[in-house]
Amino acid sequence: MGKPTSPEARFPPVSCFTIPPTGRPHSMNPALQHASDPNQESGFVPLFNGRDLAGWHSIPRVYSALWAGGPTIEEAFAHLPESERFSADFLASSHHNQARWTVEDGVIVGRQNQPGGGFGGFLLTDETYSDFELRLEANLSWPADSGVLVRKTATTWQGIQILLDYRKSGNIGGYYGNGIGAFHAVAFNLDAEVDADGTLIRLFEEDPSTTIEPIGDKRALLSYGAGAAEFLGAWRLNEWNDIWIRVEGRLPRLTTWINGTKISAIDLAGLSAPNYDAEATAELLGREGHIALEVHDTDPMLKEARWGRDSTCRWRNVRIRELAPRPVGSIA
Repeated sequence: MGKPTSPEARFPPVSCFTIPPTGRPHSMNPALQHASDPNQESGFVPLFNGRDLAGWHSIPRVYSALWAGGPTIEEAFAHLPESERFSADFLASSHHNQARWTVEDGVIVGRQNQPGGGFGGFLLTDETYSDFELRLEANLSWPADSGVLVRKTATTWQGIQILLDYRKSGNIGGYYGNGIGAFHAVAFNLDAEVDADGTLIRLFEEDPSTTIEPIGDKRALLSYGAGAAEFLGAWRLNEWNDIWIRVEGRLPRLTTWINGTKISAIDLAGLSAPNYDAEATAELLGREGHIALEVHDTDPMLKEARWGRDSTCRWRNVRIRELAPRPVGSIA
């Protein structure tokens, strides 16, 4: 998601597999836990049954402080003109208005509260998870600012986000620290060509001179970052794309693959970023958390360039392979 990055920022970058019986695995074959072969399904169980949202619940997209002990979004962006920041009324109303989540033709569909309504939200797993590999297929409108959160808290926006910012100056596969320092770890930005009807016809690396979210030193936050050419070679335009996310560790190491191509990795234990505190993050998020899908709200700067009036995020084949826990006493 494009999100608020710092108080100084001018722009607040605030064929299907067969579904087996549902249930949470009790043990995994260790030999399979490090596999990233796109055809490797052993050990995965579904989180979505393809019929309804059993096992999931929704919450509004409500902001907490930008980091533990840090400013609220109102405080952080109070210096901006009124037309460029969330109003107090909007932020208060966000507690009672949220995205709509439906199941249509076997697919989870996320929309804002109403076309052009501006309010977003999260769809959370009822259960919490620690170390795992998550696979799911995504099909997003352009523009749609979405994402997958792991170690997600039960309320507000806090968690570690894997970005699916399908919009100008957005990124797919990078990371953002929701309420844990607002770090923004990406290796490239995207732009697109659309036809007269707004249909996406071409995706390309953004010209830095036109960006609203400069890359700056964001690449340095990644332990691995594929370039835009690698991403574009893997991404299937206007089709379903397979997202594979690996999460492991108390302060987790995360890796993201798109259609079998490694796109990015980050190590939160060793991350050095302004306003990010590793131990405070571990205490806040805990050793396990919810998995969440996101519909972003519409901010006053990007407006419908953030989330189009009729935009959707669509998800299917959501499944998880939990990893064997590390021995007691491990510091990882």
